[in-house]
Amino acid sequence: MTNSQNAPVTTILVANRGEIALRVIRTARAMGLRTVAVYSDADAASPHVRAADAAVRLGPAPAAESYLDVAAVLEAARVAGADAVHPGYGFLSENAGFAEACHAAGLVFVGPPAAVISALGRKDAARELAERAQVPVLRAYEPGAVPAEVFPVLVKAASGGGGKGMRIVRDPAELPDALAAAGREALSAFGDGTVLVERYLEHGRHVEVQILADTHGTVLHLGERDCSVQRRHQKVVEESPAPTISPALRERLLEAAVRLCREVGYVNAGTVEFIVSGEEFFFLEVNTRLQVEHSVTELVTGLDLVELQIRVARGEPLPELSARPDGHAIEVRVYAEDAEHGFLPQAGTAEHVRWPVPGDAGALRVDTALRGGGEVTAYYDPMVAKITAHGRDREAARLALLAALAETEISGLITNLPFLRTLLGSAEFADAALDTSWLDTHPDLPFHPRLRPDGPSPFDARDGWRLGAPPAPARAETGLPGGPGDAEAEADGTVRAPMPGTVLAVKASVGQRVTAGEPLGVLEAMKMEHTLTAPCDGLVTEVGAAVGEQVPLGHRLFHVEVGS
Repeated sequence: MTNSQNAPVTTILVANRGEIALRVIRTARAMGLRTVAVYSDADAASPHVRAADAAVRLGPAPAAESYLDVAAVLEAARVAGADAVHPGYGFLSENAGFAEACHAAGLVFVGPPAAVISALGRKDAARELAERAQVPVLRAYEPGAVPAEVFPVLVKAASGGGGKGMRIVRDPAELPDALAAAGREALSAFGDGTVLVERYLEHGRHVEVQILADTHGTVLHLGERDCSVQRRHQKVVEESPAPTISPALRERLLEAAVRLCREVGYVNAGTVEFIVSGEEFFFLEVNTRLQVEHSVTELVTGLDLVELQIRVARGEPLPELSARPDGHAIEVRVYAEDAEHGFLPQAGTAEHVRWPVPGDAGALRVDTALRGGGEVTAYYDPMVAKITAHGRDREAARLALLAALAETEISGLITNLPFLRTLLGSAEFADAALDTSWLDTHPDLPFHPRLRPDGPSPFDARDGWRLGAPPAPARAETGLPGGPGDAEAEADGTVRAPMPGTVLAVKASVGQRVTAGEPLGVLEAMKMEHTLTAPCDGLVTEVGAAVGEQVPLGHRLFHVEVGS
């Protein structure tokens, strides 16, 4: 009995981990509901396990053997006496088979019905629905028949989201490898390796509309978010309302999103994503779940989207909601990654963690499960936190978020915190001048700072200066000597693993002559692939890993004898 009127919900199993599991548990508890956590062996001591009223082990650390195991999740619900399941985001959240299995087991699925997920969960099928609803779409091509004159194109996974299984291809000769890599990545992340190819729109902005619909025919939008600041097609910064679109374009976007959801009979929370160029917009996909960035919508609307999700799942009608935003909100995603070396995912233990303390009610929000001593493994997504600030306008929100980032400390683990501070403090961000390709095409981050009118004080220099005392000792965060990026390709031709992960492909063999930049192998970590290339022309004299092998950070994978 899923999404049916007056469906009883007393105990919710949260089929997820980390900060989103904590987020759902917090709201469920406030509603007087009992909560059940699930966990893999890697998460046995995680905060979400301790926060729930009950917890059930799913299986070993790999997601395929735990969080993606439908039978194990359903058995956990049965053992714990749950009558509802909230999938969070990622993992099984957009899996129509899981939603249907919950229904068959007599569980309320806190999300859209299986038929809706099936109709919209695949990007190719969703395109057809969008066209039927008269929503503009980008032209698509058969993967094996892309005319040379249409490049660049975007290869993307037909299922799932989060930037997994996506590649921009500018050279027709690179298309076969991009199709294969995107297919492998999609299969690993979503269990479906199908990909499609679309025209790639240069310098577009990513704008999405938050949708909420009940079982009584009401379909509402809760405004839009701009998610244009991305690297490798994964979002880094999100904000609401979108700062660069005209009122007329905003109205057309919101109407198109509602129209599409009415067409498919949408129920519960969802997000319709668009690419915007000038006054034009094109449909990208529908995420049939709660979004990572739902916090910015909550701060500008004052609504609890998880509570509304649960009420809709119980069959309650939506109350009258105002979509008019109050002020502006900006969110940053804190990742365990090395922003200075290609945003490579990192793993390790956080020795010391300090998060900013919220001040005025509703002005600042921190969503995280990372604490001092907490471990980030290579098994799951590298996002460790979201920090969201609200202000009367965009600039007030930006400054509040910068202040919050200044108070945030993580040591022992490489994160993107320095990058986020630089990004938020840049003139480009202050002027909302970034598009979806900006970070990927400016890896050197040539930002110039936007300072307050009176300039920095000695306290802003972050060089250890203290009033009335010697400078405070500086603490450097490093992985291997020289940093993981330097360790990847050493001067003597040695190529090491830049991150802990699984070897997906070995493309070179001992005795093979290679040229600088030629692919030697492929390493996967945290659902992302990284191609290892020859650092110089020479002869491969060592191959230190086999396909399927798990390797640690810094593992010696290849050696190329220079000039041999």
